[in-house]
Amino acid sequence: MAHSHLTEPSEVLEHQEKDLKVFDVHSTESVEETPSQESEHIIRGAGDITHLIISDEDNPDLPALTFRFWVLGIGLATFGSVLSEIYFWKPQNAIVSALFQLIISYVLGTAMHYAIPSTGIWRRLNPGPFNIKEHTCITIMASTASVTANAIGIVATLDLFYGVTLNPGAAIFQTFASQLIGYGFAGLLRTLLVWPTYALFPNQLPSISLLQSMHFGGLLNRKKMKYFWIVFWAIFCWEIIPTWIFPLITAFSVICLADNGRSPVIRNIFGAGGSNEGLGLLSFSFDWTLITQAYPLYWPLQTQVSSWIGLGFGYALMAGCYYNDVFQGYSRGLPFMSTALFTGNGSSYNQSAILSSDNRLDPAKYAEVGPPFMTTTYAVSLLMSYASMGAAFSHILLWHWTELWQAFKGFNFLKSGQDFEDIHFQRMKVYKEVPQWWYGSVFIVSLGLAIGMAYVGINTLPWWSVLVFTVIAFILAVILGFIYAVTGFQIPTGGFVQVIAAYVHPQQPIQNMYAKLYGYNTGYQTFAMLSDLKLGQYAKVPPRATFVAQISGTIIGAIFNYILYKSIVDAHRADLINPIGTRIWSGWNSQEINSAAITWGALSAELYSPGKTYFQIPLGLLYGFLAPFLLYGLHRLFPRQRIWSYLNMPIIFTYLGWLPFSVNGMWWPGFVIGLYTQWWVRTRKPRWYIKYNYLTSAALDGGASIIYFILNFAVFGASGNTISFPTWWGNPNPNVISVDHCMAT
Repeated sequence: MAHSHLTEPSEVLEHQEKDLKVFDVHSTESVEETPSQESEHIIRGAGDITHLIISDEDNPDLPALTFRFWVLGIGLATFGSVLSEIYFWKPQNAIVSALFQLIISYVLGTAMHYAIPSTGIWRRLNPGPFNIKEHTCITIMASTASVTANAIGIVATLDLFYGVTLNPGAAIFQTFASQLIGYGFAGLLRTLLVWPTYALFPNQLPSISLLQSMHFGGLLNRKKMKYFWIVFWAIFCWEIIPTWIFPLITAFSVICLADNGRSPVIRNIFGAGGSNEGLGLLSFSFDWTLITQAYPLYWPLQTQVSSWIGLGFGYALMAGCYYNDVFQGYSRGLPFMSTALFTGNGSSYNQSAILSSDNRLDPAKYAEVGPPFMTTTYAVSLLMSYASMGAAFSHILLWHWTELWQAFKGFNFLKSGQDFEDIHFQRMKVYKEVPQWWYGSVFIVSLGLAIGMAYVGINTLPWWSVLVFTVIAFILAVILGFIYAVTGFQIPTGGFVQVIAAYVHPQQPIQNMYAKLYGYNTGYQTFAMLSDLKLGQYAKVPPRATFVAQISGTIIGAIFNYILYKSIVDAHRADLINPIGTRIWSGWNSQEINSAAITWGALSAELYSPGKTYFQIPLGLLYGFLAPFLLYGLHRLFPRQRIWSYLNMPIIFTYLGWLPFSVNGMWWPGFVIGLYTQWWVRTRKPRWYIKYNYLTSAALDGGASIIYFILNFAVFGASGNTISFPTWWGNPNPNVISVDHCMAT
């Protein structure tokens, strides 16, 4: 049956052994007590993970929305939103790990328990030991705030490239609206993408593993916490070396060292040490803040294999297209890698010279200036992004049609009181569920706010356009949410929405950006909200407490994202506009937003029409849509050959185009670590994998995140002053050569 690809996710990841003994563990300690079963319990899929790794233990009497929750939740949400905005303007594309807040909140929550009296009236402030429910709520509130809102990215792009500064109220309320629309979607999709077992959300496995180790008793969990803190402090100390003292090892390449910056070809293919330097072939990073972006410890092996295939072919694709002058990047002297726009002679494109005073395309000015050009690698990356989006549609229809039909027939996804066999869902029945009308109310209020804010300051979108693109976002959230819930992989679909927006709002780059905000970014916000709802289910947090935590975090994040954006842009404007950026600051995220808005919003007919330079890029939607039919057909013809159902075309296409962005030293160590843990350790050392794999990921991410935050403020200039480590062979002068000795500057 085609639908078994999702109905039984264990078949997706590995062969299901018919004699595998599936048992219900009430706590992780039971695994320690059955050493004789080591060879029988190899983790093979979502069902095994939810039984063998995630405990179903629960105490419904534990409070969640405590005084400690509000104090630490607000504090860490503020802290995380500030840090995420700093990372938005960094070349490394780092994120604020939820594990970072999880660890800090555990230390502070435990300290508050011991510091505050627990008798008499103080009992209201200190109701007992710091527990897993309030800890999870703090983590959800903080992580919800710790992502730079896409609305703030657009506000910053207007400031940097259009000379438009929105008033703070309009900017913040736009952010509220776009974020909370996604939250309304998430609530409506719980029956499809939260409550069933197949909705695993692999990205949450390190978090729940650490939470349960911290709060559940027993000898095993004490041993696990000792192991956690050893790994945590080891990576905390180690990260100072590659990030500040010895940055050469953030992208160690023997080939680059031998060349020493002499050959541009070597730099383009093997370089990876600086922003937009090269593809990083055989470059090996020893910096966990980079390596973790490959997700080697918790992405399922199937997801990683598809990504490795995409990356492997991506090296050949990018280099081959560039040196064969596809899209004219090589012959026109454009940089090898950049997301900015250029003139035909390789200089930066002056977009203001082709726009009218109301930021619409002026045909007369455009005829005088001429078209912009993209770097070859960026254009090919866009082509692959469209192919990934097209493949996602057909992949879901071919493999997951049964689940879609079950959820949507008779509008089942809107009905409350549905039942699922998932063990964690069953444990959650003791709590009052959040009724669907709560989420519906959030959605309606947020949509009204979005329409109102579209007419404040500058006219962004007409009311009907907000509605149209919100519907598109919901459709994308359903389709791509399946892939994310099962594999942990998010497929970027912004380009697809901008194609539609180009026809709805031709020659209007600002309207194109806002169409993407409501047609794409609200869907991505849905993914984050669904993931946190699943963490709440794993940790047995009352659903209404999770609701409060997510709403609160969203509001706090929007406010402090805006404050930090103003501070950073005002202080580093020149570096952020520079197409290449520096090792410390880079505006590549904002440049990408702007490049897409200009090429699709203002110049779609001039660049993407038949016969134009970039006509092939939107056709990627068609190419990608057709590709999964080949794999599906081979699967039906040769059902015993599991390779055809094992490969995931949307992921392969995405990683075919993943390399031309920022730095690339993480993929080879990610490959080694992922293959070692998700194949060898998982199958040869299953007891160790069950106990320590996800805990190791949590320790590494937590320790690296905390020291990286400290270094950003202490030495990397986030506080205003940069303190450079003395230059030496392992930390070369950036005005002479890049850190990996691959690019002479």
